[in-house]
Amino acid sequence: MKMIYNVEDKPGFGQTLVFAFQQILAILAATIAVPAIIGNDMSASAALFGAGVGTIVYLLFTKFKSPVFLGSSFAFIGSMFAAFAGGVSMSLGYLGLILGACFAGLVYVLIAIVVKFVGVGWVNRIMPAVVIGPTVAIIGLSLAGNAIGDLTSGNVKQTVDVVTQAVTESGETVNIVTQETQQLASGYLCLGIGLVTLFVTMFCSVYGKKMLKMIPFIIGICAGYVIAAVCTVIGTNCGIDALMVIDFSKFQSMKWVPDFTFLTAFSGNYEFGNAGSMAAYIGTIAVAYVPVAFVVFAEHIADHKNLSSIIERDLLKDPGLSRTLLGDGIGSAVGSFFGGCPNTTYGESVGCVAISGNASVVTIVTTAILCIVFSFVGPFVTFLATIPSCVMGGICIALYGFIAVSGLKMIQHVDLNENSNLFTVSVILIAGIGGLEVTFGAVTITEVAAALILGILANVFLHNKKEREELETEL
Repeated sequence: MKMIYNVEDKPGFGQTLVFAFQQILAILAATIAVPAIIGNDMSASAALFGAGVGTIVYLLFTKFKSPVFLGSSFAFIGSMFAAFAGGVSMSLGYLGLILGACFAGLVYVLIAIVVKFVGVGWVNRIMPAVVIGPTVAIIGLSLAGNAIGDLTSGNVKQTVDVVTQAVTESGETVNIVTQETQQLASGYLCLGIGLVTLFVTMFCSVYGKKMLKMIPFIIGICAGYVIAAVCTVIGTNCGIDALMVIDFSKFQSMKWVPDFTFLTAFSGNYEFGNAGSMAAYIGTIAVAYVPVAFVVFAEHIADHKNLSSIIERDLLKDPGLSRTLLGDGIGSAVGSFFGGCPNTTYGESVGCVAISGNASVVTIVTTAILCIVFSFVGPFVTFLATIPSCVMGGICIALYGFIAVSGLKMIQHVDLNENSNLFTVSVILIAGIGGLEVTFGAVTITEVAAALILGILANVFLHNKKEREELETEL
């Protein structure tokens, strides 16, 4: 893929700031979504700070050769819930978040040491293009439901009573009242705003000149936000709930200083009854985090293979898989110390590189620094948090689509007339799109990891059969 700015290029200062802001818009929704899902007073601004610090650590380990941003990982959500469930106090739950991220980072460090001595040849043998290509496509396709779901969603919610009727054993009809959260904005209005965002983004990317062509996300998001803001103002003044898309009330509760995870973790009494209780809790955290780290390792390889194909440089060789693993693992642990969320390389960031044609690592460094600075600017973080889901849905259709297409491009030179290749690609796509997940207790192998593992097994099995047939023919 032709890059306008390559990894080592340095755009002008003003351009770099604009490109970095575009990266922030691309990764923000997912980065702050994880602490919102976990709850327990986790801070979105602290997660943003942790993502910035973690990215800088990653860039240091990769010698500033891998232009990708690290944000909050969704794969560890179950593990993070386990940290709070097993803790007897809020401070212990926060300490569990830090310990868990350290356990996960240690897994990456150990794998990196193995890779350093064994090399990466085995990666290319068990994950050739016929395996890694459709797996990368699955990364984008597995997120398609999120993008479409957001496309019809506004941010203003209300809780309403829902009355349902039930018949008792005696035949009496009774009313059951439950509470349900509903959005105020019309789904059709949100859909229209999301589509405007998408088409403005596409227009700028295809027909834009120079700078406009490189910042389509910013223009698209701004266009969608303005329309949503106008509708919300009209709806507020005229009392029309269906027009209320943006939740401006978030500005009333904004915080200026991030609530760092380590401050809460080290501020309380952990209330362990004995050493056995402490060991049991630490063991619970290890069991919750370590297996997930092995699963995310598979996605780590897929992400870096995808980014390598986009920038046309093999990151598994230079700076090397051992360095990307160290950067990801240690960066994740450091980021969690501040924000509580283990980090991972973001497909949204990779998609942003692909669409904008800007692979400059200076942009990623600037993005990380701005995330750290902006985490202390309450109004800015709150403004980003008020970007409507429908606007981000429109953007993510393009982002996730580019990830999927870049994966499919990897198999354009694979001979799909060969049944061995055809079956391998088929099982990966169907397992991934079908949402194959395998759960062992608190550990869930995601559809991406499950599809990759199944694809590896299919490829090894069919490849060995093909080699035996070729050997028999030669004899």
